[in-house]
Amino acid sequence: MLGLPNQTISDLKESLEQVVNLKPEHISVYSLILEENTKLYNKVNLGEMTLPNEVLERQMYWYVKNTLELNGYNHYEISNFAKKGFESKHNINCWKQKEYIGCGVSASSYFNGIRYSNTNCIEDYIKNIECGNFENNKIVEERQQEADKQKEFMMLGLRMLDGVSIQEFKNKFGQNPIYLFKKEFNKLVNKQLLYIDGDKINLTNKGLDLANMVWMEFV
Repeated sequence: MLGLPNQTISDLKESLEQVVNLKPEHISVYSLILEENTKLYNKVNLGEMTLPNEVLERQMYWYVKNTLELNGYNHYEISNFAKKGFESKHNINCWKQKEYIGCGVSASSYFNGIRYSNTNCIEDYIKNIECGNFENNKIVEERQQEADKQKEFMMLGLRMLDGVSIQEFKNKFGQNPIYLFKKEFNKLVNKQLLYIDGDKINLTNKGLDLANMVWMEFV
């Protein structure tokens, strides 16, 4: 994790060296996000702890990226690295907006453009199963319209270093994203956050650093 209180580049290098020496097949790298009303959030606001500034946090990210790639890890998603063949299949399916069904208490699903989760109460879950009231376990969180699916496809796909395939978008939605999102692409390309190369729409290096600005265009 990057951007921890009082974390330095030296700290990061030491931690990363230990991780690489363990030779895991898959490594996830995330920047710390402070959540309101947590002890850490309060301590930082009170000045009791100091977070690395944005410039240092970005230096940390690129140091990790370069080091892991030099050690044979493929940077396949903005926060994930893997040895060849060990990329997370479930996560890739999610980023490609494919459907999945979760089984059990609190499990999440995405099917027919509907996102839902099962109840987090195990007693209710068991009771509904025993009574055959399966739908009572389902808590619908989102019912997507076609435009919602199209925007989400772009937002999720741009998390992948391989980018969004224009042809895959056309196959799924019957439209060319270059024209459908012409205004958004013109803005992001002009800001050097995106580039289009043949069939693929990708984040630039600058876009990797400012990915939230890119994704917000498709929310």
